Amino acid sequence: MLGARGLPLQELYTDTGGASDHVFGLCHMLGFRFVPRMRDLADRRLGAIAANSTYKGIECLFGQAIKAGAIEAEWDDLIRMAASIREGTVAPSVILRKFSAYRRQNKLDLALRKLGCIERTLFTLEWLEQPELRRACQAGLNKGEARHALADAIYTDRQGRFTDRSLENQQYRASGLNLLIAAIAYWNTLYLGRAADHLRYSGVEIHEALLAHVTPLGWSHIGLTGDYLWEDASSHGDGSYRALHDPRAGSSSLHRMFLICPAYR
Repeated sequence: MLGARGLPLQELYTDTGGASDHVFGLCHMLGFRFVPRMRDLADRRLGAIAANSTYKGIECLFGQAIKAGAIEAEWDDLIRMAASIREGTVAPSVILRKFSAYRRQNKLDLALRKLGCIERTLFTLEWLEQPELRRACQAGLNKGEARHALADAIYTDRQGRFTDRSLENQQYRASGLNLLIAAIAYWNTLYLGRAADHLRYSGVEIHEALLAHVTPLGWSHIGLTGDYLWEDASSHGDGSYRALHDPRAGSSSLHRMFLICPAYR
């Protein structure tokens, strides 16, 4: 399964509200791991194929036994559904919306939900036993929230909402927003790397593991409002860089150091 930029999708992080059995089952069929933040464990029952009486002492944690035959009977249709989504023939949101619209229980809907119940049960056990999984989920959600906060800051005049009526205009608007987010992330990444090199050149010891916790999605140093003079952008196309703001040295001395230090050429 490939993400929006062609990168292989391995894990999908989401908040508690998105943790449904249908999504668990669909992610399993598509070949990547669904990692939601589980906060309502007391309200969710685990699922098992064996009878609940098999698990002495913890029977109260289990709901109705999962009938594997319901999954096996619809397995071919589950495979076709996953293949259609993978090839882009149909969107996952369309499939889930159709399932929720059925007045009576649909066999394919039941099979996907039971498969998701198995996956949710396995994930819940891992969630309870592995603190590193909970930390990884929280870190993934923080990255998503940081990206959403940057998008909201860029699009502050509309309060983060697209008001265009046509789908084409909405796509243009979203593409422009993504382009600005990518430009800011690229700018920050470039200068964060230069700042780290500057500290190394100055004799400051940097723990490489700490760099993994530095985000390129900050915008407090960027003026998001005002006029954008694109014709002046070519004046900085000679490969030169802006001087870093170092509280221990003036900008002029920093600029001279960048010209001397090979790492800044």
